[in-house]
Amino acid sequence: MAVHFFHTSDWHLGQLFYNYSRQFEHEQFLIWLIEQIKQKQPHALLISGDIYDVINPSSTAQKQLYQFLAEAHAVAPHMQTLMIAGNHDSGYRIEQIEPLLEKYNAKTVGLVRWRADRSLDMDRLILPIYNPQQQIVAWCIALPFLRNAEIIGFNEHTQDSQSAIEYLHETLIEEAKKRKTDDQALIIMSHAHMQGGQESDSERCIIGNQEALSTTLFDHGVDYVALGHLHKPQKVSQPFIRYSGSPIPLSFSEKNYKHQIVEVYIDPIHEQPEQRFQFSALHIPRTVAMHRLTGDLEQVMQQLKALPADKVITNIEQREYVDIEYHSNTAPPLNLRQQIEDILPSEQYRLVRLSRKRLALQLDDSSHSKIDLEPPTPTQLFSQIWQNMGYDSNSEVSSDFLTLLEEAQEKQRQNNTGQ
Repeated sequence: MAVHFFHTSDWHLGQLFYNYSRQFEHEQFLIWLIEQIKQKQPHALLISGDIYDVINPSSTAQKQLYQFLAEAHAVAPHMQTLMIAGNHDSGYRIEQIEPLLEKYNAKTVGLVRWRADRSLDMDRLILPIYNPQQQIVAWCIALPFLRNAEIIGFNEHTQDSQSAIEYLHETLIEEAKKRKTDDQALIIMSHAHMQGGQESDSERCIIGNQEALSTTLFDHGVDYVALGHLHKPQKVSQPFIRYSGSPIPLSFSEKNYKHQIVEVYIDPIHEQPEQRFQFSALHIPRTVAMHRLTGDLEQVMQQLKALPADKVITNIEQREYVDIEYHSNTAPPLNLRQQIEDILPSEQYRLVRLSRKRLALQLDDSSHSKIDLEPPTPTQLFSQIWQNMGYDSNSEVSSDFLTLLEEAQEKQRQNNTGQ
């Protein structure tokens, strides 16, 4: 029996983008997703973690999720919504709403739980997926973001992080295979960083290679791996191991991603092996444009003047984002931001960031042949730091520094004399 489902992840409901709410953008995505569900009528919707942007989401963000669940259930009553907690979510929080979720044919897995005998509670982690005729068409292993406190030290197989992760995958896959029949698919939903996955600039500072997991955890008996955590849509190692990516760009480094959800069909007993697994990307419309301007100040000003000025956008959440990084080794004019805002049509755009990137200093050939082992004097050090900050030499500032230096040296001499 074939199973048909949607794979999405990393919604980050409630995100503040340079202190601006993303509520409108998330709202438009959810309206679009409801329409896809209404048209396609999948058996299940898999949300692979990071539902919220923070562990304690705002009431507005929670309301967005609950309203979506109600509307999705209204247009596709048979569809199951299966969710796992990501590293941005509180596993306890999203499991507390189970009575509400049941009303909308939804389930969530926030934590890995263990029984009193220290065995794994597999019934909460292996979930059946039904078709409209209430026949089981697939089994889904739901693995939330694995925190060490929840998986280490429970038995002889979980003495450290690596052994615990291997034990969890091996045990759950083995048990799921016992429960499934040949005509039922096996799916894994996981929020993890897999080796070979491409992260965005905004993710590199919080992910790191230390936690990257090997795709060898998923043996040949698995039909599809629905991953969350990385925001770029991509396959990892095999076509059936996929990140759906985030539905909206969560940083400027993600503005060129083709944001999507993944539509998947699996027929485990199809006569043609290449037809047993099929997927397609459903691209999500961008509702708020993002502009990144770079170059020297003159180039940036020209780019600013070239931006279209053909809209009046009343709602500030719908105005287009502008990020500026200009290249210079000199200090900015004091009124630079005002100059930019005077050019930028305020009723169409939001200037969310203005930053300066220093150019690489060119050294002459003679500087490469000389190695000065003498430590810099306080005056030399101050002058070097002052110039690196982009400020010009100034006799008045230098005089003030020398005065302060002499006062400090005199105080030091007095302290030494008094000892």
